[in-house]
Amino acid sequence: MAEARPIAPLEFEKPLAELEKRIEELRNLSGKQRLGAEEDLHSLQKKLEEARREVYGNLTPWQRVQIVRHPQRPYLLDYLRLGATEVVELGGDRAYGDDHALIGGLATLGKQRIVYLGHQKGRDTKENLMRNFGCAHPEGYRKALRLMRLADRFHLPVVSFIDTPGAFPGVPSEERHIAEAIAVNIREMFNLRVPVVAVVIGEGGSGGALGIGVADRVLILENAYYSVISPEGCASILWKDRAFAPQAAEALRISAKHLLELGLVDEVIPEPEGGAHRDWETTVKACMEKVSKHLEELSRLAPEKLLSSRQERYRAIGSVQEN
Repeated sequence: MAEARPIAPLEFEKPLAELEKRIEELRNLSGKQRLGAEEDLHSLQKKLEEARREVYGNLTPWQRVQIVRHPQRPYLLDYLRLGATEVVELGGDRAYGDDHALIGGLATLGKQRIVYLGHQKGRDTKENLMRNFGCAHPEGYRKALRLMRLADRFHLPVVSFIDTPGAFPGVPSEERHIAEAIAVNIREMFNLRVPVVAVVIGEGGSGGALGIGVADRVLILENAYYSVISPEGCASILWKDRAFAPQAAEALRISAKHLLELGLVDEVIPEPEGGAHRDWETTVKACMEKVSKHLEELSRLAPEKLLSSRQERYRAIGSVQEN
């Protein structure tokens, strides 16, 4: 399983990795060689704990972006495998073809049957090419729309898992009207008469995220981000240099904490120390429990109330009060 693979440290984690390596070397000493090393081992372990608290307790927005892009982070299919049952994937938009970057279908979450939607990235080069690095074409969003209408028809709640750097911006995507596909999804999601919960499990990039992101409740994992543009894209526009991505990440206020303060998300789901890639089971369990809780609350509301509160929610975003 991918969880068991050695986890490659990120740049800011390398001092921690060095301490972990020294501790492991001391533990591997045997017999007389280890005599006198216990005190050093205890000291290093204490130092490592303090260093972890310092590093992970003061993460910058850019460091969180690095964590959320870690290649061993759990993706949508991992969430379904570990946190759902009776999963059935449905394919095709019934107009052009099937998109492998945006998938969806039926699943059971606890005792609730749901329609799930979400972006799926790849683990290696071959799979990433097949999944288009999580960047969906128009047919992906039209497939999502087909499944949302299916959910509305059979009174099933919709749960969308957002994890994309953005919709695919290439020529084929533009030829097949990517902007129109996303715009139609946004419009139609306001009219769904069933509960809709969106959870940002990784990258939440621009219209690619919004195409399945209009929801009654929006949740976000602790290290995930949700933004109109990537930090690199912002840096290339404002500073004419992608090297300013850390400054852009700070200025954009894209982290979960900032989004909660701005009222753009409803709840932040904690991750294990160091990120979701360090403990898939704990992350998935926490995420699915929160989704189930919000679905249960929303299921008590009448369809008319869902529609009106959803519209009010988005009308309130961006309002300002002048002195």
